[in-house]
Amino acid sequence: MSVQLNHTIVPCRDKRKSATFFTEILGLPAPKPFGPFLVVELSNGVSLDFYETDGEIAWQHYAFLIGEDDFDRIFGLIRERGLEYWADPGQHRPGQINRNDGGRGVYFEDPDGHLLEIITRPYGSGR
Repeated sequence: MSVQLNHTIVPCRDKRKSATFFTEILGLPAPKPFGPFLVVELSNGVSLDFYETDGEIAWQHYAFLIGEDDFDRIFGLIRERGLEYWADPGQHRPGQINRNDGGRGVYFEDPDGHLLEIITRPYGSGR
């Protein structure tokens, strides 16, 4: 049996603002419209499909595995934009990154409060 994540819907207030935030921070191609969505394609074939809603938005967590050089670039943008960031998902260690499993990781929020994470090593890989 083969199971792969193909896409997920990201609820947001302004799909252009949210999708553009993702593409700019992560260095991805511009989002493309598809029906009511703005679609951001990731390098592993998974897409984030941004969908506007007036209803309540329950925060989601999205973690992105990236290379060391990409971490430096993205983390630089996070600091340049003055975004708050944390070393942990509970947001108890502000202004820090983590070094779990011999890599680096950091958490930050998108415009709708979704908790984004960039990591350079998958959790559990250093054990």
